Amino acid sequence: MKSRVLVTVLAALALTATTAAPASAHPGRTPEDLRGLAHKTGVRIGSAVAVDPLTAEADYRRVLRREFTSVTAENAMKWESVEPERGRYTWEGADAVVDFARHNRQAVRGHTLVWHNQLPAWLTEGTFTDEELRGILRDHITTQVRRYRGKVGSWDVVNEVFNEDGTLRSSLWLTRLGPGYIADAFRWAHKADPRAKLYVNDYNLEWIGPKSDAALELVKGLKAEGVPVHGVGFQGHLSLEYGFPGDFADNMRRFTALGLETAITEIDVRMHLPVTEEKLAAQADYYRQALSACLSVRRCAEFTVWGFTDRHSWIPGWFEGQGAACLFDEALNRKPAYHSLLALGRRR
Repeated sequence: MKSRVLVTVLAALALTATTAAPASAHPGRTPEDLRGLAHKTGVRIGSAVAVDPLTAEADYRRVLRREFTSVTAENAMKWESVEPERGRYTWEGADAVVDFARHNRQAVRGHTLVWHNQLPAWLTEGTFTDEELRGILRDHITTQVRRYRGKVGSWDVVNEVFNEDGTLRSSLWLTRLGPGYIADAFRWAHKADPRAKLYVNDYNLEWIGPKSDAALELVKGLKAEGVPVHGVGFQGHLSLEYGFPGDFADNMRRFTALGLETAITEIDVRMHLPVTEEKLAAQADYYRQALSACLSVRRCAEFTVWGFTDRHSWIPGWFEGQGAACLFDEALNRKPAYHSLLALGRRR
């Protein structure tokens, strides 16, 4: 049951949504915002959403509503969030994201159904037989996908299953259930919502190499077995410390040639602090190249940033001395990277 506070917040979100302006898009005109760019290019432009600022910060909601045609729950749909105790589901955060999207004409990407990380202690520390664990995984996928059937258009079904050398990650799922858990997860998700698009999602797939080769072989094998896999998500956590993956577009085409969708699902571009004009210009070029790669691939369906503002970025907590990775700064001012994306709309 939702708390009275959260119900009040959701009602407020619904009311404020009715004032949202239509997306700015017109043939031959430069889009005025990212929502307009999305409509002009036909590619969903989205952002990961953190629940705390969504419910507490009006300026955060205003920008999220104005700029994006798609949203992804940053943490609210992960297993430790939705089922912290076995059989006790806490859907409030995920519902807040989905309800906001519905009121503001935004698609929803579900993230994530099967991951090695952010699992509840009752699961990782439990003494389950292999068959019990398989049933727990099946029930989790089925329950979550059914709840949002018709509301979540695409799911990251399996997330980060590869090591950098292309071998499968040694996770709870692989160790106990074997590699067949991947196909099972897709079949269970498809049964729960046959219309949802189902994705493999991972980081460092942007370059052609052992990891992306392994992902390619995985989806080939799944399709050969009749497993309902529909797309591959390239997370795109980039750094100015490393060069831009110049073979990004060609790499995506390897997957679309199989009849799959591709999506850039979690992009950010971090830098070593302090921020300088030169670093912001380089960051803008990385973002521009990434969206250009997506736009050049016929079945690239989505370009989602992993948080749109440096105010709530995950980067400083994980990469010491680095940050400023998003399209908007802490005060929600547009950065050069934002304008570099809009500029692509002038050419289409």
